[in-house]
Amino acid sequence: MKIGIATDHNGVNEKKILIEYLTKKGYEIKDYSPVNDPLDDYPKFAHKVCRAIQKREVDLGILMCGTGIGMAIAANKHRGIRCALASSVEEAKLAKGHNNAQILAMSYKEDIDKIRAMSLAFIEESFYGDERHIRRLKEIEEYESDEY
Repeated sequence: MKIGIATDHNGVNEKKILIEYLTKKGYEIKDYSPVNDPLDDYPKFAHKVCRAIQKREVDLGILMCGTGIGMAIAANKHRGIRCALASSVEEAKLAKGHNNAQILAMSYKEDIDKIRAMSLAFIEESFYGDERHIRRLKEIEEYESDEY
């Protein structure tokens, strides 16, 4: 499985630790923010990961910034992308299980063990595929269409 990861100038060290951890777990990681400086802006990194998912260059994405909120907002501007902001392992699992999210957004300020646990929970969880979840995802897709 290929995973795209990006952070703005916040969370660079956490990103490096997470990349090392997930690589050791056997995942192929693509870093979409290999160079960061204090003046960089999170939207450009969110957009890079979203485009990579849309082009099927990666299967899933993980985004970090100060709160994770900005990354989630930017990512969710892309048609067909479902990015979930999570602050717990349970939320990370439900992002995939209920919403079939392709991207997990989180704060780099979380404890690194929690960042690892949330990331792994998100990656390893499967979409439940219950009728109610499928129905709700279709409703979301309707909002994205030009016909709505």
